[in-house]
Amino acid sequence: MQYVPTQNIQAHSNQFIHPHFGYVILVFIYSWVMLAYLGLKVGLARKKYNVKYPNMYSDKDPLFNCIQRAHQSTVEIYPQWLIFQLIAGVVYPITASLLGIIWVTSRFTYAWGYYSGVPERRMNGSYGYIGLLGVIFLSIVVAFKTLISSG
Repeated sequence: MQYVPTQNIQAHSNQFIHPHFGYVILVFIYSWVMLAYLGLKVGLARKKYNVKYPNMYSDKDPLFNCIQRAHQSTVEIYPQWLIFQLIAGVVYPITASLLGIIWVTSRFTYAWGYYSGVPERRMNGSYGYIGLLGVIFLSIVVAFKTLISSG
């Protein structure tokens, strides 16, 4: 990596951003839409099954629990995915974006499987591991390339 004085960064603010990084940003927006959708489904299910806050799950309605788990398990992995997506996207924006689209789309499939009331159907979204493991791998590559180029 090369040190660039502050005045140069301000004058040419895009020099550190890959021209295709906009695709990564669009994938982040797509992921926000996915999370909003899953959250909305939980909110509607709370109303339908009369599950009051702060209760996370229902003692009476297993379908509510499936809807809640689809959202909760996505929220549990989302921060890690964001970090790996960002790291991979800085250097490999197109590949990372394609992997991100796979992962985000798989979370819809995962949720729809859960919404069926048959929790095993959530596994229809397991193709998302291609996207997740892909950006983890690319992040490792970025880390080693950065270390090698600095040494």
